[in-house]
Amino acid sequence: MMKFRFRRQGNDPHREKIKQDLFAFSKTVEHGFPNQPSALAYDPKLQLMAIGTKSGAIKIYGAPGVEMTGLHKDTAAVTQIHFLYGQGRMLSLLDDNTIHLWEIVQRENRSHLVELHSFNLPGRPGIESTSATRVTVMLLKLSCDLLALGTEGGGVHFLELPTLTLLNKSLFQDEIMQSVPEEYKCGKSLGPVESLQEHPQDSDKILIGYSRGLVVLWDLNSRHVVNLFLGKQQLESLVWERSGNSFVSSHSDGGYMVWAVSSSNPCTHDPISSTIPYGPFPCKAVNKILWRTTELGSPLVLFSGGMPRASYGDRHCLTILQDSSHVTLDFTSRVIDFFTIHCTDKEKEFDDPSALVVLLEEELVVIDLQMAGWPTVPAPYLAPLHSSAITCSCHISNVPPKLWERVISAGQQQCPLQNYEVGEKSPYGTQNYHEDGTVRFWDASGVSLKPLYKLSTASIFQTDCDHNDSLMQAGEEEWPPFRKVGCFDPYSDDPRLGIQKISVCKYSGKLVVAGTAGQVIVMVLSDEKSDHMIDVATVDLLQDREGFTWKGHDRLPPKSGSVVFAPGFQPVVLVQCMPPAAVTAVTLHAEWNLIAFGTSHGFGLFDYHRRNPVLARCTLHPNDSLAMEGPLSRVKSLKKSLRQSFRRIRKSRVSGKKRAVVYSPTSKVQEANAQLAEHDAEVTPVQRRIEPRSADDSLSGVVRCLCFADTFLRDGTHHGPTMWAGTNSGSVYAYALDVPSQEKFSEQSVEALLGKEIQLMHRAPVVSIAVLDGRGNPLPEPYEVSRDLAKAPDMQGSHSVLITSEEQFKVFMLPKVSAKTKFKLTAHEGCRVRKVALSNFTSVSSEEYSENALVCLTNLGDIHVFSVPALRPQVRYDCIRKEDISGIASCVFTKTGQGFYLISPSEYERFSLSARVITEPLCRVDVERPHDLSAHSPTLPPQANGTHKTQAESKAAETEGNNSLLYEMRSALSSPVLDSPNSSADITLDTTGELTVEDVKDFLMTVDEAENNFRNIAEEDGRPPGILIN
Repeated sequence: MMKFRFRRQGNDPHREKIKQDLFAFSKTVEHGFPNQPSALAYDPKLQLMAIGTKSGAIKIYGAPGVEMTGLHKDTAAVTQIHFLYGQGRMLSLLDDNTIHLWEIVQRENRSHLVELHSFNLPGRPGIESTSATRVTVMLLKLSCDLLALGTEGGGVHFLELPTLTLLNKSLFQDEIMQSVPEEYKCGKSLGPVESLQEHPQDSDKILIGYSRGLVVLWDLNSRHVVNLFLGKQQLESLVWERSGNSFVSSHSDGGYMVWAVSSSNPCTHDPISSTIPYGPFPCKAVNKILWRTTELGSPLVLFSGGMPRASYGDRHCLTILQDSSHVTLDFTSRVIDFFTIHCTDKEKEFDDPSALVVLLEEELVVIDLQMAGWPTVPAPYLAPLHSSAITCSCHISNVPPKLWERVISAGQQQCPLQNYEVGEKSPYGTQNYHEDGTVRFWDASGVSLKPLYKLSTASIFQTDCDHNDSLMQAGEEEWPPFRKVGCFDPYSDDPRLGIQKISVCKYSGKLVVAGTAGQVIVMVLSDEKSDHMIDVATVDLLQDREGFTWKGHDRLPPKSGSVVFAPGFQPVVLVQCMPPAAVTAVTLHAEWNLIAFGTSHGFGLFDYHRRNPVLARCTLHPNDSLAMEGPLSRVKSLKKSLRQSFRRIRKSRVSGKKRAVVYSPTSKVQEANAQLAEHDAEVTPVQRRIEPRSADDSLSGVVRCLCFADTFLRDGTHHGPTMWAGTNSGSVYAYALDVPSQEKFSEQSVEALLGKEIQLMHRAPVVSIAVLDGRGNPLPEPYEVSRDLAKAPDMQGSHSVLITSEEQFKVFMLPKVSAKTKFKLTAHEGCRVRKVALSNFTSVSSEEYSENALVCLTNLGDIHVFSVPALRPQVRYDCIRKEDISGIASCVFTKTGQGFYLISPSEYERFSLSARVITEPLCRVDVERPHDLSAHSPTLPPQANGTHKTQAESKAAETEGNNSLLYEMRSALSSPVLDSPNSSADITLDTTGELTVEDVKDFLMTVDEAENNFRNIAEEDGRPPGILIN
């Protein structure tokens, strides 16, 4: 075939303008719980909460949608955070002993968190070492004009705010020791300063607690000791009683003491009372204690730690005491810090706490202190996405209002907010939140992910977790009175329960969940409770092939008899693949009542209406023994991959040397072609040579993708249902389906006939298959056309199929399956395809103009956008670090040009490729400052963005800033309907499982690729679409 080469024309200005209106890359917001939190603070006036992390980040949260993030210049852990009351400023202390002042400023009609000043406490030359000036505790006076710093050397230093200027009024231990009785000195140091507390009624006095146990009430104006409290136990923390007549100290022996403050007794030897709640055996330290007075009588005592060292020393607990009520909150991760939401008005007599907020290492827990039994309050955001490990995600755009309301209703019945009784467990605590078999639904239409509904598949099978209830009931009668709180559970009852793939039909309310042990579960959304048996069908994907023996795990045994299911998604059919390998692909067509699924052994087609298997095809290569070993043989897989990589290197080097010495007339032709290529370099792109993969590579039979389509496969005049499957060895199977009409579903069975079989040249794994109509548009989803929700596809022009492999994109015309156009991504860019999606991009200039495009994420972490079906490159963006294998593997694209990927086990980074559809926090916080260090900006009421933002319409939705944090958390899930979805509501489904070898395979072959891909200019036809004409 003749090849005609034309010089590439210059960029079309009109097209460049269209691309600017369609595409724009931005990382918009981080969803989820902050990774590795290390500090907590709360401003009761502005009702803002701040969380600091070990990576040096500070995140501020207000009402849902109000979020701001600041990042320190140095990557150091944030150890303490303090708000300047009501000023929109905050102080942070890092573990490198630096103090930073932050401020909320207004820029471009939104609030930003910026750093103003930093300070590093100097030591006294020749007297104090560097460790002696290390800050252990900070006290910010309520007047916000003075900051006191306690150090390891026992000194207390004072800084003027907001300038962070060191004042010449430091207090050192030698000055304190002058007032200490001789019998208490004993030649011992007082130790580091453990706590600093301002007197609640007299701001000129502060309470200083030293590690040795001494507590001093110090007058700042007269610089003298007012009271001494001679504690003998190592001190951990201090807290004032509201009236200032007494204070409470917690200690390393697991106890706390109440001390009376009296002007008539300047030196107190013994406390009023001393209590070790979990004694008399040795207990761990009480790290922090809060004492809150109530109008009803007895004070509320809250403290962390204090557990019996031998029996429960490994528990992460927080205790709540009041009169005879005693609850020990048992968490699954370490307690970082906690605070109470209570009355801060000085004119009021009591604290009257309304809520307890506990920051844990893996989640945030809120306890309602006003309701009987102190129940858990479901938080409207900051819920732990990683309560079970995330392996795959599915994003649903434009959720129908009916489905939206039904999912919310099912979620509210799972987690009611009222009818708690004393001693009843938290709704989170009574359910098994394990990483196995759990699917969680989130509202992703706004800035903060809101939990909607949780689905667990563990109840379908017989597992060891069925015994948990009896164990928990037995634990209720023990001492201490533990109550499991929180939903983070890092432990797994059975790894076979893990969810691997999901497919949803948003119009019919059907859901397909596929797991690690070959289980494929078809579920239907129901508004009523149900008690029924689950139909079980088995599909043998090996088709009695000889020579293959499964060496992996067994299947999960389903429960016999009827099972009770709550309202929500309820299973109706369980399809068990044999061998029980992990499901690698699944798809659903609710209009045809069909599901397709694939594993490392083959793929199957199942009619869930008639409970009848339609098709089973084995894709194993005769040498593909690794597929029979199961997921527990990863070490062998890695070794084999490394071995094959080095074999390819040796092979390519030997073949390269042989080619170098051969001299023939053919080589002269090749040399001439090379010179011609160099002469035409400005119009011919450089391509890397791609060597074909061996047919006997391990796991070559893995089914990577499946899809249904109504298209032309048998001939060019009659279209009908088809199913497509792509494998790891570059094979594509297309089946023509005979699907009966709606009226005859129960009478006739579905039949499948192999129509086409395609083998890609280099045997690269097939990542995606999509059928395009006559206009080059993706086919609509099931029920969209029949319910007038989308335009009917063009059935007059020729259809085409877009097949994406790890190395290239290729469009074939149907039904002849003749190549139309292609783009060799690996040859041109030197990267491999990891994730692809077809997205629709709407112009920022006009809503009426939009284009469909192919979005691709590569193994290098960059994103490419191509036109469809011409496959012309449009834009390229750097998105994820190439070393971030987990982030690349977890990426999911939306149909509107956005995407998500994991930046940590508990956080999603959201990004947008669209210039129009952007979801980002647009919030403004109204503050009044006595000393304004930043540029003056107009004060505006607090506002927040809770929906998608268009560049043309960047208005922020107003939120009421006067509602308390507890009210926000109560009302967010108690309303009958959350934010109306309209046309922009999304649901993100997170599931659990593990990373596969395929995700790290390219990192094992870097040397091979460098040897093979960068050696020569390819000699085959490789022009970009539109430049090469066949």
